[in-house]
Parts: sequence; C-alpha cells; structure tokens
Amino acid sequence: SQRPATGERDSETESRRETMMISRSLAVLLFACVAIEATTIQTKMPLLPTGHAAFICPTKHPAISIARAEQRRRIQAGLATGAGPGGAMPFLMQSVAVNDGSVEVKRTFMPSKAGEGEGEEEEPITETYSIFTRVFRPMSMSSRQAAPIVVLHGGPSVPSDYLYPLVDFVPYRCMVFYDQVGCGRSSQPKDVNAFSIEAAIDDLEAVIKKLGLRRFHLYGQSYGGILAFEYLKREAERKGRDGGSADDGDEGCLSVIFSSTPTSVALVEASAEALLNKLKDDDDDEETLGDRFRLAHQCRLEPMPQPLVDAYAHAGTVWRGTAAIPKYEAEPPSESASRMPSAMVMRGEYDFVDDACVEGWKSCFNHKFVREKMLEGCAHHALLENGRLYGQKLNDFFSEYDLKHQA
Repeated sequence: SQRPATGERDSETESRRETMMISRSLAVLLFACVAIEATTIQTKMPLLPTGHAAFICPTKHPAISIARAEQRRRIQAGLATGAGPGGAMPFLMQSVAVNDGSVEVKRTFMPSKAGEGEGEEEEPITETYSIFTRVFRPMSMSSRQAAPIVVLHGGPSVPSDYLYPLVDFVPYRCMVFYDQVGCGRSSQPKDVNAFSIEAAIDDLEAVIKKLGLRRFHLYGQSYGGILAFEYLKREAERKGRDGGSADDGDEGCLSVIFSSTPTSVALVEASAEALLNKLKDDDDDEETLGDRFRLAHQCRLEPMPQPLVDAYAHAGTVWRGTAAIPKYEAEPPSESASRMPSAMVMRGEYDFVDDACVEGWKSCFNHKFVREKMLEGCAHHALLENGRLYGQKLNDFFSEYDLKHQA
C-alpha cells in the first residue's frame, strides 16, 4: 500500500499524541476525584473535644501518637491495611456512596439544678438537639432482597466511628449509622438529666421515621444492643395494645443482632472486676493494668485500630459508660405483647461480656428463636479483630429474614 506523505504521518502522530494526553488527563482527574471522595468522610468530620467512654473501659484516653497520626494519614490516602487476625482491614467504605444528614429531636426534662433557689418552682424544659446520620449505599435502602441495617453504637456515648468498618464486611446492604445524642457529631447536652434510655429510644424512632425506613434489621453493639432490645420491647408492647402482631405484613424490624451485649450492668461489672483481679494476680503493676485489660478482653490488636481511636476521641463526657445506667437489667415484655423479631447474640471468646452476661437473653424474648454465637480468638471488638468472619455471620443471619418474618 502507498505510504502516507510525511505531513500526513506527522499529523497522525500528533493526533495520537493528543489522544493519549487527553486519556491520561482524564485518568488523573478520575483518580483525583476518587481520592477526594475517599477522604471526604474524614475531612468533613469536625474536630471535637476528646473524651473517653466505653461500656467497660478502665484504660486511660488513648493518646494519638505520631505513629497513629501517620496511620490516619495513610488511611485517608487509601494506603493503610491494618492487618489483624481476620486479614487486611481495607476500609473500603471510603469509596462507597454515602449520604450525611441530621435529624432534629426534642427532649423534655427537669434541669438538674431546678428548685435549688429559694421559692423557685420546678419546671421541666424542652430542648431541641441534632442527631448526625450517615447512610452508606443509600440507593439500596428500599431493597427487598437485602434490607438495610440500622446500626446502634455502644457506650453509652461512644460514637459510630468504630463500627464503620461493617460496611467493608457486609456487602451490598444499605447501612444506617447515627451518633446518639451526647457524643460524636450530634448535640452534646451538658445536663445529665437530658439523658435516659427512654429518650434514646424516642430518638431511634425519630431517625427511623425521618429516613423512611419501612423494613430493616437492627444491630446493636454493647450498649447499642440494650437500646435495640428496649426499642423492640416497646414496639411489641404497643402492637399488643393495638391488637396487632409483629408478624403482620412485611414491615418494621425483621431481625436483630446483639453483639457483646449483657442483660445486666451488674453482671458485666462483676465479670470485668473478676478479669481485672486475675490480671492483678498475674502482675500487680497498676500502670499497665488498663492496657493489659484492653489487649486481653477489649480489642486484641496493637496498635489500637484507628476507628476505635477515633470513636474514643469523639466520645461524650456527660452520660457515659456503665455509670450512666448502673441499675439496668433486661426484662421480658408483658404477656400481651406481640411477638418480637428473631435474634442472634454474639460475643467474643475473650470478651469481658462473658457467658453469664448473655445467657439471660433467651428468657427476655417472648419466643424461642434466639441464637448464640461465640467468635473464637476475639474479644469485645470482634468486628475489628476478625472482620471477615464477623461480617459473614451478620450477613448470613440477616439474609434468613430478608423476605419475610420467619421462625
């Protein structure tokens, strides 16, 4: 064939070069957009006063060292893996579609200083608070094949940061997180009287209504499981009074998982005290006791995973830990209550929430469909210690109840 003239060859070469440059520019732009999206969650998050609260946490507030600051930077850049017993921690949620929002709630309470002045009448006050919500995979919120999961964090007052990795290990599902009033990115009242389990249930109902959740699963970690149970009991009592049934239709809560949730604060405090005493018998060094307890029974990873560091850094300071609910003990609903959703209770092998703390859940539900699962090699934060196994157990259980209420 006839060779093109020199001018034509130069023109074709220049055209190909321009095409390659445009393609490279687009690739760079796309990568930059992905990188920006990957760090949006981190960079949008305002800096908050530090505080330390956990369901049981004798350790001091974990200072974010230079090494952990570097780990944070690498996570934001999408480079960190955070390998643990369950393999790499990819933090894929940084590139998953996410919607941030807020829900306004009102709480009426008696101010803690009411009546202290001579001749003053005690009057309740009503205040409005903002609840921060974060919804991953919002386009799947109405899925009939994989219902969304409403995630309830623990504490009280340890925000959702440490549970965000659920998004990595439970694929496809929409996941709804929110920081409960008193911690994280939500309002933080200064008056302890503004808080109660009943008020927290009201807030949960408000979040469900505002987001338009018609069918969902509930997941509660530690104290979050207590909140989930009390919400479900209230619903069952209400439906019982109204003559309805939890099995009517295919709406509402389809199933529930409690993760490291005790039936009684007294039981979990007794368990923690016994474990602390055992550690003291092995080594009476008080300065290292908190760290040894954490590594043995809270989170068996070193250094502490960044999501847990973030949660502790954003924890509340007013209504926190077991001191906020010292007399709590789960009780079953009344005989007139409708059937509660089927449940699974999970705990780690080395968890300070031991068998004695969870065995009572079967008698707290008004049916026999309550499973128990112990996760080998894990402690209180099994999600961070073995995410793949943890996510598999959650998704397998929820999948059984996606289509309808089943036994």
